[in-house]
Amino acid sequence: MENRIKELFKSKKRNLLSIFYTSGFPSLRDTLPIAQYLEKAGVDIIEIGIPFSDPIADGPTIQESNKIALDNGMNLHLLLEQVQEIRKSVNLPIILMGYLNPVLQYGFEKFVKEAAKVGVDGLILPDLPLDEYLGMYKSIVDDNGLTNTFLISPTTSEERIRKIDAATNGFIYAVSSSSTTGAQKGFSTDQESYFKRLQDMKLENPFLIGFGVSNHETFAAVSKYSSGAIVGSAFINLLKSSTDLESDITRFVKGLR
Repeated sequence: MENRIKELFKSKKRNLLSIFYTSGFPSLRDTLPIAQYLEKAGVDIIEIGIPFSDPIADGPTIQESNKIALDNGMNLHLLLEQVQEIRKSVNLPIILMGYLNPVLQYGFEKFVKEAAKVGVDGLILPDLPLDEYLGMYKSIVDDNGLTNTFLISPTTSEERIRKIDAATNGFIYAVSSSSTTGAQKGFSTDQESYFKRLQDMKLENPFLIGFGVSNHETFAAVSKYSSGAIVGSAFINLLKSSTDLESDITRFVKGLR
């Protein structure tokens, strides 16, 4: 079967919306219904976070969701079980995103094989070094039909961006700023010129822009330059305060669009 991420980018080039949420948050068993509500609301990709005790690249919102999920008893083994459950009713591309440490503890090859088996389409492991990936792990990811996404930022050199593009078989995650994750009001002229620079590079792979996309204005702003956006912290904030997940998620997604 063709990878769902690759299929999606073949059939849809613009205004893609990828939503990130932490597995096991707000409650341990919320991972499944959140995925169902996101699909129903018209999201294109879901990124499910692997909770980790030391999420250093994330801002306070996602850090807190990691702690709550771990306190709820979330772990990688349970997450793979939950994805298997999600796949019975959800057809969206599923990406697992997290730090390398829990994956290495689980066993990289074992993790990739089991992830593919339960219906995962892609991985985002932001602290996985590119050279290490190319030398040790790329063949495992490719052989199991998954995509692997690297992050680039405004400080990433053109040479490295080209190298990442060559190593990518799905899409690239363009981080809007060189800071931690978190919602923001809008984008500076520096950020916009960085987006334009990426657009002008005519990369082999599409790219989605994340960090700071939280509403319709910011979603529309990044979609002018890219294939779409990734929303994380703003969605985590919504989950944290929600009293009715289904209607709140639907309203949130419609508002972004």
